Amino acid sequence: MDKVNVLGVNFDNKTYKQFQNEFVNRINNHLSTFVVTANPEIVMAANENPEFMKILKEDADYITADGIGIIKAARMLKTPLPERVTGYDLFTWLMEFANEERKRVFLIGAKPEVIHAVQEKISKEYSNIQLVGAEDGYFTEDLDLVARRIQRTQPDLVFAALGFPKQEKLLSILRKNAIPAFMMGVGGSFDVFSGHVKRAPEIFQRAHLEWFYRLVTNPSRFKRMMVLPQFIVKVKQSKKGK
Repeated sequence: MDKVNVLGVNFDNKTYKQFQNEFVNRINNHLSTFVVTANPEIVMAANENPEFMKILKEDADYITADGIGIIKAARMLKTPLPERVTGYDLFTWLMEFANEERKRVFLIGAKPEVIHAVQEKISKEYSNIQLVGAEDGYFTEDLDLVARRIQRTQPDLVFAALGFPKQEKLLSILRKNAIPAFMMGVGGSFDVFSGHVKRAPEIFQRAHLEWFYRLVTNPSRFKRMMVLPQFIVKVKQSKKGK
């Protein structure tokens, strides 16, 4: 089974290593590639927003299971996925790859101080990357204008940290324009990469409790976390409807 459907979103049934191999091949062959790293919040948002669901169904080339909730849902539906593949892990690995291969990278998103910190880190630790653009997420222009500006820089990789669905809307424009780049929405990855936000300790990661660590360290996320039980209820309902 190549795809696993969770509430209408088709996840790629691949391991982290399989994703890595395919992504390297596509980047080296300059194939236009749009990747969505989807967690339960994104799945629920897509179920409430037909435009967003259309992007996931028609424009995305790959959708990874970024969230233990997706893995559990797939198991409940008796169509298990092999493992969780987080956007942050993919992002940091792709940055290392871009550094080794001297790739052209465009970054967009996060607060001005965060994107500046990311630039500094790249100049010190990833100096072989050709950073062709680094912009914060507080632009006011239309997404089509932003997409054209990104396209003009001829990037090999584009990472958008604008939050969903905005980052996916921007990247879907680039994908429809068939720019020969690898494109991925990375949510809050710039904050963690820059050191502005601390990632959950490894013990929480291994126990699949990163969500709990984020909730404890940032209680303002409580409202967002309420999506998780709603997601599980909806998955159970979909299972009964089969």
